[in-house]
Amino acid sequence: VQLQASGGGLVQAGGSLRLSCAASVGSFATYAMGWFRQASGKEREFVAAISWSGSNTNYADSVKGRFTISRDSAKRMVYLQMNSLKPEDTAVYYCARSSFSLYRDSTDFGSWGQGTLVTVSS
Repeated sequence: VQLQASGGGLVQAGGSLRLSCAASVGSFATYAMGWFRQASGKEREFVAAISWSGSNTNYADSVKGRFTISRDSAKRMVYLQMNSLKPEDTAVYYCARSSFSLYRDSTDFGSWGQGTLVTVSS
């Protein structure tokens, strides 16, 4: 599957952004999807995941209550609504496809797209 993330940009602390991920070429609807991020000088970290049906979601503790992941399988899209953004949310955000239909572990994700940069100013 080919994945392309978009929607990043510069926002002030407390603001909101909505990231989108378009999936083309390959299976999408029967797999869990996820968002990850990598800040400069740090390792990539898990942000959120959603099951194939959209009925199950998982979040990193650092974003719970602020971020919401969703999907529209008919459009082959995954979204990440980010509210109450903090400077520590600054990172390149990547979407990825799991090898399974439900989220189990961040290591399940093997298909990665190009990232989109989110910068949160204080």
